[in-house]
Amino acid sequence: MKEARYFYVPDAASQKELPQEEAVHALRVLRLREGDEIFLMDGCGTFYEAVVSLANNKHCFYEVVKAEPQETTWQGHIHLAIAPTKNIDRMEWLAEKATEVGFDELSFLDCQFSERRQLREDRIEKIVVSAMKQSRKPWLPVVNAMMPFEKFIQMPRQGRQFIAHCYDEIERKDFFTELSASPADDVTILVGPEGDFSINEVQMAMDRGFVPVTLGKSRLRTETAGLSAVMMAQLTHRKC
Repeated sequence: MKEARYFYVPDAASQKELPQEEAVHALRVLRLREGDEIFLMDGCGTFYEAVVSLANNKHCFYEVVKAEPQETTWQGHIHLAIAPTKNIDRMEWLAEKATEVGFDELSFLDCQFSERRQLREDRIEKIVVSAMKQSRKPWLPVVNAMMPFEKFIQMPRQGRQFIAHCYDEIERKDFFTELSASPADDVTILVGPEGDFSINEVQMAMDRGFVPVTLGKSRLRTETAGLSAVMMAQLTHRKC
């Protein structure tokens, strides 16, 4: 039995041809031919069973056989906003693993103690697409460009908002316990750089309605904290 081949095709229902990068993989790596079965995902929650109708050196056309809309396995909208590490490999790892676990949106913060002020979100988007296909989830998380911390916290959004920090002098609630109390709500969680948010940033976020939280007793690296936060949200928001 052949392994199912999955491809990301935005607007798959209205298109007839694989995007260029997907076509190259289908033709040169997988060596697909006319009549081969493929599966498409549109990034918006639908799988499409399809058949290759025409394949040549540069183009791979298909015909949709059946659309299969899916439901997310979690409730609400899970949004992680994080200050990227100096070593970009760690952020790429986080984006990949968080997509495999399942979340909806990823933002990057430029904070007072940030070690990285620029980031190529197009590179992160490619990693997210690859992880989406690998984990067989037809939902593509939104990847936002980096923005200043203060600008981010001032943006209106739905649901509950949290900021994770390590300052003992500022009272913190347990993130998992807080999520468990309202498992259907949208959730936004902020994770700071390796030097943590500044106290002023924590206070600014609290003034904007963000609840200060702890992710546990261990002191975590930035990318580990981000993934832990996504996993906690998944556990508390998953559908029974």
